[in-house]
Amino acid sequence: MELRQLTYFVAVAEELSFSRAAARCFISQSAISHQVARLEHELGSKLIARSTRTVRLTDLGAQVLPLAQQMIRLESMITATARTPGGRVRMAANMSFAQQSLAAIAKLRTEHLDVEIEFIIKSFDQRIDAVLGGDVDLALIRGGLERPGLAIEPLWVDDLVVAMSQRHPLAGAAEVGLAELGEYPLLLPSARDQVLLHNVIRDAFDRHGLDRPRQAPPLPVDHTATMELLNHPEEWTVLYERTPLAGIAFTRDTERALRVPVSAVVRAPSGQSEIVNDLIAALRSVREDLIAGEEESAT
Repeated sequence: MELRQLTYFVAVAEELSFSRAAARCFISQSAISHQVARLEHELGSKLIARSTRTVRLTDLGAQVLPLAQQMIRLESMITATARTPGGRVRMAANMSFAQQSLAAIAKLRTEHLDVEIEFIIKSFDQRIDAVLGGDVDLALIRGGLERPGLAIEPLWVDDLVVAMSQRHPLAGAAEVGLAELGEYPLLLPSARDQVLLHNVIRDAFDRHGLDRPRQAPPLPVDHTATMELLNHPEEWTVLYERTPLAGIAFTRDTERALRVPVSAVVRAPSGQSEIVNDLIAALRSVREDLIAGEEESAT
């Protein structure tokens, strides 16, 4: 079994077309078909079911595909590491972490000029799978996580931002109490799509002995919260960060109860490389600098 055979098989499986896979791999269609057939012969079973009109994976092909994809990723990681004398670190997050992550990377690069550091955008589940599979060295998440094979490195705690229409009765206040917010409908995605925010708000109101706010209809997955606030100015929501938008007012809860922990997820047992430890330290340092700057601006 050769790595190039797995590469060609993955291309066909992802494209579901021998012609498109051949174009993607810059070889002829007959060559890619021959190499996939050789792989099937070595395994003693079909991976691809072919007909004159369709190409589909067999049951075995569906099982082999993720393993082949992982083999190709590992080969790429080995090659990249060999080409980078100081090594390489890959960090996965979503766009809400971009500013702080890039600042930490810039800070780290001044101390490790020979290290290549990648910032990769992935969904929550993709981040966790990437750490477990070794595709990335650490992932940034909000909230907690208990998963065999993973360890959590606490970084900081984020205060959530309360957002509402500028026509909302509470708009304009620097701080608003939970009891006041609870009098108005709360706009959130469904609990299935955003369990963390639902848990944070529930726990905050429960800890302060307050009735939970009435839920507005769940935010559809193809809608933005800010647009819905403009359409329904009596509602409010919480966001991870403050992004200036026309017609939207931002505030904080007086109790500072609407908070979420931010952590780095790494593989367990701990003992990650020095550069990963330095990156975690840089993330914490950048956060401290940001808070200090905000406090200085406030004074």
